[in-house]
Amino acid sequence: MTEPSMTRRSWGPILEKEGGVTFRLWAPEEETVTLVVAGRESAMRQTGDGWHSLRTNAKPGDDYAFRLFDGMTLPDPAAHAQAHDVHGPSRVVDHGGYPWKHTGWTGRPWEEAILYELHIGTFTPEGTFRAAIDRLPHLRNIGITAMEIMPVSHFAGTRGWGYDGVLPYAPHTAYGTPDDLKALIDAAHGHGIMVLLDVVYNHFGPVGNVLPRLAPRFFHPERHTPWGSSIAFDEAAVRRYFIENALHWLVDYRFDGLRFDATEEIIDDSEPHLLIELAETVRAATPGRHTHLVVEDQLSRRSLLNRDDGVTRHYTAGWNDEFHHALHVLATGETGGYYKDFLDDTLGTLQAAAAKGFARADRAKDRIGPAPQDPLPPDVNINFLQNHDQIGNRAFGDRLTTLADPHMLRVMTALLMLSPPVPLIFMGDEYGEEQPFQFFVDFEGELAQATKAGREVEAEKFGGLPEGKTIDDLPDPLADETFLRSKLDWTRAASPEGRRHMDFIRDLIRLRQQHIVPLLKNGRVEPHIPPAGDGIVAIDWRSSAGTLQLRAHLTAGGGVQPSVPGDTIFSLSPRESSGPWICVALDRTRRVLEPKMRSVVPTEVIFERPPCTSATS
Repeated sequence: MTEPSMTRRSWGPILEKEGGVTFRLWAPEEETVTLVVAGRESAMRQTGDGWHSLRTNAKPGDDYAFRLFDGMTLPDPAAHAQAHDVHGPSRVVDHGGYPWKHTGWTGRPWEEAILYELHIGTFTPEGTFRAAIDRLPHLRNIGITAMEIMPVSHFAGTRGWGYDGVLPYAPHTAYGTPDDLKALIDAAHGHGIMVLLDVVYNHFGPVGNVLPRLAPRFFHPERHTPWGSSIAFDEAAVRRYFIENALHWLVDYRFDGLRFDATEEIIDDSEPHLLIELAETVRAATPGRHTHLVVEDQLSRRSLLNRDDGVTRHYTAGWNDEFHHALHVLATGETGGYYKDFLDDTLGTLQAAAAKGFARADRAKDRIGPAPQDPLPPDVNINFLQNHDQIGNRAFGDRLTTLADPHMLRVMTALLMLSPPVPLIFMGDEYGEEQPFQFFVDFEGELAQATKAGREVEAEKFGGLPEGKTIDDLPDPLADETFLRSKLDWTRAASPEGRRHMDFIRDLIRLRQQHIVPLLKNGRVEPHIPPAGDGIVAIDWRSSAGTLQLRAHLTAGGGVQPSVPGDTIFSLSPRESSGPWICVALDRTRRVLEPKMRSVVPTEVIFERPPCTSATS
């Protein structure tokens, strides 16, 4: 794999082909910077635009740091590894030295994606990259085709979710070395599993961020995000910092994609917007690969997800929060926090979110890049029943397995897996994990106390405190036991109940790959909401290969199952005389013919086959 087309990278150490290492640092307010490598000190040269540079005879494995005029010694903000923690020296890494085994891997098409979100520190008892390798056969055997790893960039302390990272180029030493991470990715590719990494480009963590000292111009103090001053994305050096970081993970580590956290907080008035320039640079740098860029965007901006004749222009997909929120209200009856906004027309919101996404998008705020397209294919949406936020930000980190009726959860899982949007499950969901996933950090002093105090406010947004519980009952996010309690209980996966749940998930994934994926591969898929009885979610997705028909009832009582045309591929009847049920059928004679020129020839719809009675469980 060759160096990306972005000529030569600006940030971080560069191993020269002729030997030696070139170090660069953007410190526009510093007149002099001293490079300290393996105990040797050398003055760096100013090369213009605030950059300091020096080529040395350093080698991989050497530790280094930068000393400023006032004597302060700091790590490299673009370090590829740290010797120990975020405050100590950085370490030179040779990315060309790793012996990749699966060099021919180019990824998988997006429509094949079954996403599995995991946190390295709690996925296994050891909590390391290497330990995760041993669980890859488990994921492959279930049918998982893509892992989405929560952030691994170096943050303060030894445990945390990763969203408080301060050294975005360096994998956390608590999880292993850069080569350990590459070994995990390489092994996943050997099992046919893509690997996506969650990255945070909207803020830095509160401990260990050296950029305000090195380069105050890196931030706009007059602009604010929920986590502090906004980043100055209009600065050329700042833009390169994040664009090169994306290339770092995709090229040096061979990740198959990235998930961008809270992109609505990436505030940039430049033209093009950072998100557009980043995506275009990445796609130019990774030709011949299936590179998937995913956004979490609270503004639900369609323009980020535009297609060129079916081909992704910038971003592949986005998280579909409205699907989760509406389903959660139906499954749990919770009305606190932001769930209160989903009490009116809950079923209608769910139906719209499941059919095409963007159920509550504000078109007036969709002002990034080209004009947004409508319609977009359904797999621009990523649906989920829960994720790290929806579990971990709850007061006690409880999962749906402990909140929802088991039969209702099975119906919801079928709705997730057998709809055209790409499904995501959180680690442990495949076997019905009941262990909580709680919020944990490793802060000290006033910040630690402020974090504890903020847990009640955060919990209120995610359903509030359960009846009979008070703030004094909340898990301590600083305690070791909160972190340990959040680790997966793999003995449950081996239990009879765990195996039954895995069989159910495996069967749904098999049905998805057999019936849903071919529809997505075939071309245009258009959602249509037909008339249905009260309380029934009814969606038809029409394509050139047939019409996928989903009918579901998600409340207690009523909801007589209608007849649907076509062959039933899955159904789950009410457990009793009434209650939740779902039926999914595929009518191959009822299809949208694919026109030769989509923009000119009108769509033709064929309805020929008489209806058949929906099957029972």
